[in-house]
Amino acid sequence: MVSLAVVAVAVAAAVLCAVGAVAAAAAGKFDDVVGPSWANDHVVYEGDLLKLRLDSSSGGGFASKNKFLYGKASADLKLVPGDSAGVVTAFYLSSAGDKHNEFDFEFLGNVTGEPYLVQTNLYIDGVGNREQRIDLWFDPTADFHTYAVLWNPSQVVFLVDDTPIRVYENKNATATTKGHHRHANGTNATAPSVPPFPSPQPMAVYSSIWNADDWATQGGRIKTDWSHAPFVATFRDVRVEGCAWAGNATDSDAGEVARCTGSSWGKEGRYWWKEKDMEELTVHQSHQLVWARAHHLVYDYCVDTDRFPVQPPECAGR
Repeated sequence: MVSLAVVAVAVAAAVLCAVGAVAAAAAGKFDDVVGPSWANDHVVYEGDLLKLRLDSSSGGGFASKNKFLYGKASADLKLVPGDSAGVVTAFYLSSAGDKHNEFDFEFLGNVTGEPYLVQTNLYIDGVGNREQRIDLWFDPTADFHTYAVLWNPSQVVFLVDDTPIRVYENKNATATTKGHHRHANGTNATAPSVPPFPSPQPMAVYSSIWNADDWATQGGRIKTDWSHAPFVATFRDVRVEGCAWAGNATDSDAGEVARCTGSSWGKEGRYWWKEKDMEELTVHQSHQLVWARAHHLVYDYCVDTDRFPVQPPECAGR
């Protein structure tokens, strides 16, 4: 007869194999797009989901396998439930270097029952300080919602469930076909009074979760309660549609800039994000943006005269 101990070992092995197979399936779903970028043990594949965990020892993060120039990056994300004060989950695009561009979603946790705030920010040639904050019209911890950034030579659009919540337009009057001019020395070909717009630098897509209780919740007055750890942000999907930057090209490769800026088709298919109807919002989207900002905008750097006695050029008219 087979002993009970042998049977128990066999059952345990089968369970471990099944768990491993499920984790492998989840990893495979995301593997073509993103991979762990730091604290790999805090990036967990579970079923069809990818989870970022924060505890008192570390947070975690992932990054896209490829860089791209223009396109759309989206994440189906369910935020940390319960008491998430002090915890920040970020989903963002960024290029490299001191003069980098960056487009941020930062989800600022709160005490139980109080709303999350969503902070967006843009860094242009290494300069940020363009924060806006909104509250949401739904509970972002109860289900998955889609957060996306659309980026082309005409505009950068932040969207929540396809509703635009922020638009940063290219108002560069010297741009060709509404694109962006750049001098050979890498500086923006804009007059000082013209708002800057992100120069064509390839970007990767990132996400991370970390402790930011020195500023994230009520200006840092509410600290992270580690008795509620681990804090978990859950991703159902991450999608990147864009002009993929050649893996062997430098970030300043003029040929890649020309290909991604000037082409309508590529190995990825049709570059729909650069078509004429993507150069500005539709009438319906414009109405959505007005609604979102009228009802949910809680902070705008453009009207913060304490921080900016001289209004930034992109804020003119507000």
